[in-house]
Amino acid sequence: MPRFPSSGLNGGIIKMEFTLKLLNGGAGSLASYLAAHVLLCLVPAFFIAGAMVALIPKASITRWLGRNTSAYVAYPAAAAAGSVLAVCSCTIVPLFAGIYRKGAGVGPAITFLFFAPAGNIMALTYTGSILGPEFAFARVAMCLLFGVGIGLLMALVFWRDDARHDSQTDSLFAERASIAPAAVGVLLSLVAVLIAGTLKLWPLTATLAAVTLPVPWAEDWQATLYHWMPFDADKGEEGVSFQGSVLIVLLLLIAATAWKGFQDITEGANFWTWLALALTATTLLVASMRVTPQIRGLEVALTGRVPAVAVSMWAVWHFARQLAADDWRAWLWESWRFVKQIFVLLLVGVFLVGMARQVIRPEWIETLAGSNTLAANAVAVGFGVFMYFPTLVEVPVARMFLDLGMHPGPLLAYLMADPELSLQSMLMVAVVIGRAKTAAYVGAVALFSICAGLFYGAWVDGVSRGPLALALVLILVLMGCSLALLRHLQRAAAPA
Repeated sequence: MPRFPSSGLNGGIIKMEFTLKLLNGGAGSLASYLAAHVLLCLVPAFFIAGAMVALIPKASITRWLGRNTSAYVAYPAAAAAGSVLAVCSCTIVPLFAGIYRKGAGVGPAITFLFFAPAGNIMALTYTGSILGPEFAFARVAMCLLFGVGIGLLMALVFWRDDARHDSQTDSLFAERASIAPAAVGVLLSLVAVLIAGTLKLWPLTATLAAVTLPVPWAEDWQATLYHWMPFDADKGEEGVSFQGSVLIVLLLLIAATAWKGFQDITEGANFWTWLALALTATTLLVASMRVTPQIRGLEVALTGRVPAVAVSMWAVWHFARQLAADDWRAWLWESWRFVKQIFVLLLVGVFLVGMARQVIRPEWIETLAGSNTLAANAVAVGFGVFMYFPTLVEVPVARMFLDLGMHPGPLLAYLMADPELSLQSMLMVAVVIGRAKTAAYVGAVALFSICAGLFYGAWVDGVSRGPLALALVLILVLMGCSLALLRHLQRAAAPA
C-alpha cells in the first residue's frame, strides 16, 4: 500500500473538510430558504406575474409605466407600486418580469425592481424601529432618488433596445385597452394572498386557536434538523424547522405534479393540474399556521393569517372560474413558464450564497468599514452581494454591525445593495433583460449605493451642509439633463 506524507494527507483532509463545509453551508442555506421564504411570498408572486402577462392588456401597463409615458407619471408610479410590497428581491423579480414583458419601459421597470425590496413600507418601518427614524428617512430618500436615477440611466443607455422591446411586446393584443372584471378580481385576490401571507401585523399574527397533536417524535426530529443544519441566528442565518421540513416535502410534491399538470395546460387541464393547484393551496395554508414541536407533542396554532390566506385564495378561485378557458389556461401557462425560467436560477443563487457565507466573515466588514471612506462603502456593497439576507432580516444584521463599530455611511450602502444585488437576483434578472442590461444595472446599483453611503456618512460626520447641498443639486441637475436627453432621443426615433 502506498504511503502518503503526513503533510499531504493532512492537507487532503483539510481540503475535504473545507469542501464539505462549503457544501453543507450551501445545502443549509437552500433548505432554510425553501422552508421559510418561498411559499407565502414567492409562490403568489409567480401567479401574479403570470396573470400580468396573460390577463392585462399591454395598453393598461404602458399607460402608467410605458417608455413613452411622461417620466413625471411613470417613475413615481413605479416607486409607489413597489412601496406597498413587503417582499424580498427574489420575489420582486417575477413581478418585474411580468410588467416588463407586458410593455413597461426599462426605466420605470428598473425603478420598480430597485425600490420595492429596499423602500417598501414594512422595510422602512422596521428600519426606523431598529436603527432610528433618521436612518429610515435617509434610506427612503436615497432609495427614491437613486432608484429613479438608475431607471433614467438605464432608459438612456438602452433607449434603442427599449424602443425595439416596446414594438415587440404583445403586439397581437395591443389594441385591447380594458381589463376584464374577472381578471381584475384575480389580480387583486392574488395580491391579497401575498399581503396576507407576508405582513407582520397584529390581526394576522394573533393566535385564534391552538391544538396539540400526539406526535411524540416531533421534538426529536426538530433536534435532528438543527444538528444537520446548524445556524447562527445572530448572523441572520436561519435553520430548518419541523414545519419547514413539511413544507419542503410539499414543495417537492408540487414540483412533480405541476410538471405533469402545467406543461401542456394550453391543451386543457388534467388530473395533475387540479392536484398541483390543491397541493399549492394546502401548502400556503400550512405555511400560514404556527407549528411548534413540544415535549407533549406538536402544537398547531391557527393565527389570523390562516383565514386571511384562505379567504384570499377562495376569492382567486371565485374570479378564476369567471375567466374564459383560454384566459385561465394562458395564466397558468405563463406562471409555469416563469417558474421554469427563474426558479432554478434562484435555487442555484441561494446555494452559492450559502457557500460564500462560510468563507466571508462579518468581522472583516467590521474592521474594513469602520469609517466613511470609498473603500469602506465599496466593501459594504460587496458584502451585501455575497451575504444576502431576506427582507427585514438584513435590518437586525445591520444593527449588529452598527453596534460592533460599522460606520453609518457604509451601513446605508449595505442596506441599499443587500436587497438588490444578491447573486440569485442577478441570475434571475439576466434571464428577463439579458446580460448586458443586467451588468449595467448591477454596476449602477453598486455605484449609486456607494454614493449614498458616502453622502449619508458625510452628513453623520458633520461635514458642512454647503458641499452636501451642492452635491444634491448636482445630482438633480444630472437627472434632469438625462431626462431631457432621453425625451429628445425618443421623439427623434418616433415614427412621423
